[in-house]
Amino acid sequence: MSEQQQQSADRTDDTRQDAREEPANGALTQFVERFAAQLVDAGMQRMPARVFACLLASDSGVLTSAELSERLQVSPAAVSGAVRYLSQVDMVSREREPGSRRDRYRVHNDQWYEALTRRDNMLTRWENTLREGVTGLGETTPAGRRLAETLAFFEFMQKELAGMLQRWRDHRDQLRTAYDD
Repeated sequence: MSEQQQQSADRTDDTRQDAREEPANGALTQFVERFAAQLVDAGMQRMPARVFACLLASDSGVLTSAELSERLQVSPAAVSGAVRYLSQVDMVSREREPGSRRDRYRVHNDQWYEALTRRDNMLTRWENTLREGVTGLGETTPAGRRLAETLAFFEFMQKELAGMLQRWRDHRDQLRTAYDD
């Protein structure tokens, strides 16, 4: 085979490889943008939603700021602000890349479980404040009754959440056992 024919064959192989990779990359980009849009609809800021979705969809669940910037086609400053927010709300953790000064950002496998567990703590704080409000406003006033009903709702949610999280742990353990088989 001549050198020109070999170069042509190499280009054809490269084109085939690009074509094989493009649907995966296209599917990944589509997922990240679609899930991020749904998170935005639920109240999250756009850039943190995109960064979180990108981390969630990465094989390792760990990316550097530069990798996030490249994958999302955004500035490093935009990534920095997003990971700062996500770290503050415990949706990602920051860790040092071994042997480097670069930070990596990790989304954990138990992300949703952990987020709901933290919500449990927040519900407790809300309940305490609502109790104080009911006492301060009076249980028989319209505002006091409204606060008491809100308090009852949060107490109900917290009780149900504890049971639901235990059921999830049991279910997750069964899933992991099934994956191991």
